[in-house]
Amino acid sequence: MGNHDGGGFTPYYQDEFVTLFHGDCLEVTEWLSADVLVTDPPYGVAVSQYGMDNNRKKRREQVARDVIKNDNDTQVRDEALGLWGQRPAIVFGSWRQPRPENIRQRLIWHKLKSSPGISNAPWYSADEEIYVIGQGFVGKPEQTVYQTNEARMSPHGLPAQIGHPTPKPVGLMERLISKCPDGVIADPFAGSGATLLAARNLGRKVIGVELEEKYCELIANRLSQQTFQFELA
Repeated sequence: MGNHDGGGFTPYYQDEFVTLFHGDCLEVTEWLSADVLVTDPPYGVAVSQYGMDNNRKKRREQVARDVIKNDNDTQVRDEALGLWGQRPAIVFGSWRQPRPENIRQRLIWHKLKSSPGISNAPWYSADEEIYVIGQGFVGKPEQTVYQTNEARMSPHGLPAQIGHPTPKPVGLMERLISKCPDGVIADPFAGSGATLLAARNLGRKVIGVELEEKYCELIANRLSQQTFQFELA
């Protein structure tokens, strides 16, 4: 949990553009002072990691541990969105769970280099939904499908490179933020830090909150080591 100094929570990391807090976004509410929400909350799909082995029996066994906190349902997402209200927001999600209320547009993130992994199903998912809430978005009209070409599942894929199970490409986040109204960006589920990096790359101030300290450390390291990062194909 973030440290409390009596007048608010002390930032875990801060620079000219980025302020990052460690804690629960339902308690560390500094992000609510921002103007635009851009976030990748828990989807409610219980993301897990699976062991892979050449032995078919072992493949069928789930060698798993939860890797995203509060991901068993959408309660935390919905509570955070309830605090945010109908101000402009871009929110990632999954069709497997009910969408947030009052969506004005649904976008699709198409991951071109996704693979089926160890699944034998006739189809496998290669996309995620992105929900647009509120008004004030800008820019020339674009199609609602955003494609990225980064490797995902390989030992050298984006999750392995960054050290987070569900990182978003910084380039994708830049394209989304470029459509946002002016003002400070908020990301109460900062995760791998892609929103924070993208906002800083675009010269936008951003406030992030992350529940897990290991990911706060990851974000701080990325922000300290990188000035610009372009991962979108």
